Amino acid sequence: MTKPSLPHEAPQPADLLVRLLKLGSFISGPMRDGVCEPAEINATELRVIMALAGEGDLAGHDLVEITGLPPMNVSRAIASLRDRGWIEDIVDPDNRRRRPVRLSASGHDAYARTLPYVDVVAEAVIGTLTLRQRQQLAALTDKVNAQLITWIRDHHVGVKLHTPD
Repeated sequence: MTKPSLPHEAPQPADLLVRLLKLGSFISGPMRDGVCEPAEINATELRVIMALAGEGDLAGHDLVEITGLPPMNVSRAIASLRDRGWIEDIVDPDNRRRRPVRLSASGHDAYARTLPYVDVVAEAVIGTLTLRQRQQLAALTDKVNAQLITWIRDHHVGVKLHTPD
């Protein structure tokens, strides 16, 4: 790891990566306390329904790649969400062995019920940023996400990732 950069120096990529990892770790607390608990859903289930709401039909291995969760955790979340009636199995006409799932109508309703809680956490975490800072953050996160998708595609052949429109 490189030494932290001085205020007048551009941060090194490794320093920025560590900051992103720290951000990812820190955000889990507010998401758990501010979204999962009031919505009565665990963090893994939330990540799965958010991925399905954003990406559409996905198989378990797709969800593993998109969420970065271990396969067993994704499998358990799928089973739990299926038991709740929030997701349903569908058939992939191009690949009968692939087992995609999608949000059911009640799953879409459950996802919609989480959004006010997400808004509260978002306001607490990002609310003090100016419009320009929000625009910059959006552009930078889109760029980093695109780079991550490229890296994943290059290192995990056969993974179906949806890119933002």
